[in-house]
Amino acid sequence: MSDTNDTVEEEEEFYSGSDLALSISARFWLYLVPNVLSILCSFFVLYYLLFDRTRRQALNNHVFIVLLFIGLLFELIDIPLTLHYYRFGDSWQLTPSVSLFWTYIDFALYTTQIIIFAWATIERHILTFKFQWLSTKKKRFFIHYLPLITLIIYIFIYCCFIIYFPPCENSYYHSYINGVPIPCVIEKTIIGKLDLICHQIIPTFIIVIFSIALGIRILYEKNRLNQLIQWRKQRKIAIQLLNTSMLYFFFNFPWTVIDLSYEIGLSIDYIIRVRSYAYYFSCYIIFLFPFVYCGSLSGFRKKLKKFLCCQRNRRVIPLQPLPMKHVRRTRFDQNGRIIY
Repeated sequence: MSDTNDTVEEEEEFYSGSDLALSISARFWLYLVPNVLSILCSFFVLYYLLFDRTRRQALNNHVFIVLLFIGLLFELIDIPLTLHYYRFGDSWQLTPSVSLFWTYIDFALYTTQIIIFAWATIERHILTFKFQWLSTKKKRFFIHYLPLITLIIYIFIYCCFIIYFPPCENSYYHSYINGVPIPCVIEKTIIGKLDLICHQIIPTFIIVIFSIALGIRILYEKNRLNQLIQWRKQRKIAIQLLNTSMLYFFFNFPWTVIDLSYEIGLSIDYIIRVRSYAYYFSCYIIFLFPFVYCGSLSGFRKKLKKFLCCQRNRRVIPLQPLPMKHVRRTRFDQNGRIIY
């Protein structure tokens, strides 16, 4: 019985992030500032993509539009709750309904963006090298639209099941890292281990493997075919994915590997501190995503630069005096002749 209690306490320590040395004030500002900037950038990028028919209908933009919407929901719902927790701490008494809702939103949105991007790394190979697979409406529906819709529906239904109908008695406690209530299903059931493997470890390794494979394959095809025009099109499509993949490699891959190490029996004494920081900064995937993505949009950069230059020129143009017209005065003599 004592071994069981020790295991539970060890797991609670592992998930609580008690070794995170950042102060509450520092955590608050490290989330607030990037969250506000990311929301503004997301709105600008979505406006750029959705209010242009060509960009809106481009297949390579659809996954990123979905990811931007998911990120916005996360930043508008989940992060404000976290900031509220940083402000009031344990004195904030959550009702069961709010705890369930917060846990559901956090798990569903974060899991969705990982799995959707993992699918994007696979689909990008099709868009780059097998575009003939999408030549008809039927093919586009089954290969492009259906997998995306199915994954989103599956994740939200799955998270609803494990959060609202868990196979154990919920005993919530705040995560010390970001305040999100941790459900019992994550740490006390086999479902939690399967969730880690299927929805975190496997998608993360898919992102890493298929992103590296895409870069290698593009270099190989460029040298083999030596087609400059085709290479330029492929490069633009690939850069969008590879740049974003770096976010998942730096912010999601470390804590995924740490969780995997814990599951295979590695002592947590060596990894709990690193895991706490990795988990805290994993939200920066969502904060930085719109900035990295808009950086790969050449048209967006040109349009933004043109807009800023126009604003600057409006400020520096001096006021010009109105042109004066010379009016000739005339008068008439007694005989009706004009005298200037």
